[in-house]
Formats: sequence, C-alpha cells, structure tokens
Amino acid sequence: MNSDVVKEMDMPNLKEVSAPDERPAETVIEPGKTVGMPFTANPRFQLRNVEVFYGENPAIKNVSLDIARNEVIAFIGPSGCGKSTFLRCLNRMNDSIDSCRIKGSLQLDGQEIYSPGRDVVELRARVGMVFQKPNPFPKSIYDNVAYGPRIHGLANRKSDLDDIVENSLRKAGLWEEVRHRLGAMATGMSGGQQQRLCIARAIAVSPEVVLMDEPCSALDPIATARIEELIAELSENYTIVIVTHSMQQAARVSNRTAYFHLGHLVEVNDTSRVFTTPEHELTESYITGRFG
Repeated sequence: MNSDVVKEMDMPNLKEVSAPDERPAETVIEPGKTVGMPFTANPRFQLRNVEVFYGENPAIKNVSLDIARNEVIAFIGPSGCGKSTFLRCLNRMNDSIDSCRIKGSLQLDGQEIYSPGRDVVELRARVGMVFQKPNPFPKSIYDNVAYGPRIHGLANRKSDLDDIVENSLRKAGLWEEVRHRLGAMATGMSGGQQQRLCIARAIAVSPEVVLMDEPCSALDPIATARIEELIAELSENYTIVIVTHSMQQAARVSNRTAYFHLGHLVEVNDTSRVFTTPEHELTESYITGRFG
C-alpha cells in the first residue's frame, strides 16, 4: 500500500489519541440548567437544587432531577464528575463523611430524605445499595441474605426467613447454584456470584429502590451479562439507579441516561436519544470519545 495512503488513514487515530481529555473551550455550563427530560410524571424521587460540598469544594452544583417508579436510569460521565456522589445522596451514604454537606430538597415519595427526624435505617431498607466491589459478610450464604430481614424483624418464624432467603436468591438468579450449600461461606463464591449475593441481600428487605455503583466493574464479561439480565428482571418491581463507566452497559440496561460533567447535570434523555442524537455538545463529545 502507498505510504501516503497509510499516513492519511492513520492521522485521525493519531489526533484522537493526542488529545483525549479536551472539551470545547467555548462551552459554558449554566448551573442548574439541564437539557432533555430531567423530570417525569409520578416520580419516586424528586430532587431539586441539590448541592454537595466536601469542605468548601463543590462536588454537585445545583442539580434537579426526577427518578420515576420502576425505571432504570444510568448515570454516566468522566471520572470525578460527581455521579457516584449524587447516587450516594439518595440513601444518605454520604453521612459517614464528616466534611460532606448537602443542600437542596431530596424527596422520596414526597418525604424529605434529609429531614432531622428521618430514620436512616428505615431509609436504607427502602433504598438498597450494591457497591462497586462485592462485599459479602464473612458469614454463610444463608446468613448474608437473612441478615437484613432479621435486624428489621421481617420474619417471626424460621420458615418465614427460609422463604425470604429462597425468594431473594431466586430473584438474584442464584438459587439453583447455591441451594445445596447455603451453609457455605459466602467469601468462597466467585466474584459474579458474590455480586449477585449482594443484590439478593439488598432486595431481601423488600426495598423500593436499588442503587448500583458500578456493579460490574470488577466482573468478567459473562458475569457482567448475568448482572445486566438481572437488572432487566428486577426493573419490573424496583426502581434502579446505576452508575457506570461503560456507555455500552448504559445503552443496554437503562430507560433514561443522565450525563454529569464537573458536578453539573448536563443532559437527561431517553437512552436511545442520548447515544444517537444528544442535545448537548458536551454529551456528544463524551460519547464520541473526545474526552473522558
């Protein structure tokens, strides 16, 4: 092949590699302004003018968003854009960080999440969390799933607890794999099994919402595919909010996608539109790989 032709073919790739983290210099983000469809009818969460600070440093800047019942919404954006911080506001996981301050209105079914008298234990039973890395307790498979129902008093008899454990493992697609070894240590399971166990543990207390913070980042493609199938199945009964660095995953599992940039919520739209005809130039730059 002619060397000049080779050079012409290679140039676009060289340009992309040389400046992977640039964004349009003229782009100005207006705080509180989000394009697309940030609001929904009959929302589970109503989040208005939310700001989050670590000390004096703003991490979330005037974000307003609705999260609908029984939808899967994906949060995407570059590392450090605030998507995980915003996710953790939804069940007050940021309470454990002394320097964290939160402003604005965050309502779950019309009730303020951050009201002074709010029972955080009850909130976290309603809004479960699955973390980036599987974190099974150093207990048996059975005791991992039974832990929440026990402390919340959801089962008065052993048979009731057995039913909850079985149903939760079935919903997590794990029952047939572990039914004959429920007494085995959960830490001996594979990574994909451990993550599904953590999902079973989260749904054992009958939450209304499941938050997932990059639940597949430590898993192989086969385990990732099983988790994604599980998300689709769970969405029939739960609201699911997922943070992911994988745009392909967001496209596969979510109904709506929210794009965060430097603490701003830039765009929220139907997932198909975000990945085909985004409204904001920053969203387009991110999904086409110009930065991130």
